[in-house]
Amino acid sequence: MPETKKVILIVIDGLTPSVFESAVGDKRTPALTFLAENGRYERAVSTFPSLTPVCLSSLATGGHPDVHHIPHLVWYHREEHRVVEYGSSFAAVRAAGMTRAIFDTIINMNSRHLAADAVTVFEALEDAELTAAAINITCYRGRTPHLPTLPGIPIPAFGPKRFFYYNLFESDVTGAPLAVFGRSGGSIDAYAASVGRWLVTRDGFDFLAYYLPDYDFASHAHGPDGAHEALARADEAIGALLDAAGGPDEFLERYAVVFCSDHGQTLVERHAHLQASFAGLEDVVVTASNRAGMIYGRDARGLAERLDGVPSVGVALFLEGGEAIARREGEELRFARAGDGWRTSGDESLLDEPDALARAWAALHNPNAGDILVSAAPGIEFADLAGRHHAGGGSHGSLLAGDSEVPMLTIGIEVAPRSIVDVAPAVIQHFGLEPPAYQRTLARAV
Repeated sequence: MPETKKVILIVIDGLTPSVFESAVGDKRTPALTFLAENGRYERAVSTFPSLTPVCLSSLATGGHPDVHHIPHLVWYHREEHRVVEYGSSFAAVRAAGMTRAIFDTIINMNSRHLAADAVTVFEALEDAELTAAAINITCYRGRTPHLPTLPGIPIPAFGPKRFFYYNLFESDVTGAPLAVFGRSGGSIDAYAASVGRWLVTRDGFDFLAYYLPDYDFASHAHGPDGAHEALARADEAIGALLDAAGGPDEFLERYAVVFCSDHGQTLVERHAHLQASFAGLEDVVVTASNRAGMIYGRDARGLAERLDGVPSVGVALFLEGGEAIARREGEELRFARAGDGWRTSGDESLLDEPDALARAWAALHNPNAGDILVSAAPGIEFADLAGRHHAGGGSHGSLLAGDSEVPMLTIGIEVAPRSIVDVAPAVIQHFGLEPPAYQRTLARAV
């Protein structure tokens, strides 16, 4: 039997299928062009809300939010009676409490918020005595404790054996530059390229999660069609891996590849404050950011009815009597699982986006989610905790196809993932291992 190739998962945050497809053949993106010419490509689907912490958790665990329990960029912790903020904006982090928000993002998301019975790809592979590596990906939970590089902070992060997280955690000394200064010029992707080059040169892993977030940062500012320079820099970071292997052909002799993004991105023209519909109500908490929001309160139907006629709301989702309900302008669609399919009644056009029933159902059954989930209308973004937004640029988070479709390219992987939740089980199966039970049943359920 041929030797099982090692695997590299490459994720460009926020890259839309159309931008990727246009990049293939462009002289500014030779690495992406090479991968596309040698791989199997199709459009795939993200999760909901299509926001980075939720999406990366789905990529790492092979499950939707009902499995991994990460609900949003910002959410209300019912047991601790507080807001959790993962970084909607710097101002939102300050509004939530700088120290607590940073700790939530870097440590608590993986150690406390991520469901204990979810299994990350890092855990699954290293339990089988393979070596996993991760660069900058925010859902990283593994078995190996790593102390921060900052002196005097004795709090470990449990990640894969080879673990690099924005200079803060570094399992090996690589000589990589500082990641966090000069992000608009691509400093985080440049850090990843330096570490990735070091790892490939030493062939130091069986599986590498290679996360490149700077494109999303630029796309928020300039829109998905205005971030070509950032995409070219991401391509250079991918090219660094090819060069470190001795060239493109040598790279593919050694590695199988999964290339994708975590979510899409669409243009937003204006912003809205989701909280405005609930002003003056006691015991109601609203958390919103980008193009998705959540409302925590006792009367889900009554609160959802308050959103009728609100132009920023694409659809409101809640649970009632064992069914899920999608509501817009007083019209409703009721739906629930029925065997391998769905039982529905009402206006099915309310949820005619890709895999919308499955994604909405999973999001609603996350125990940390709000009692109402809101997907924003086209062209509108919800302001965050500090009132910040990306109007005039790009955003994501909703159920709409533009926010939710992702490019999916595989080379040397037998299974072609049709969703980001299919990536982890495809990698696990590539190594001849049995995925967790929820990953084995997910494809049939969806």
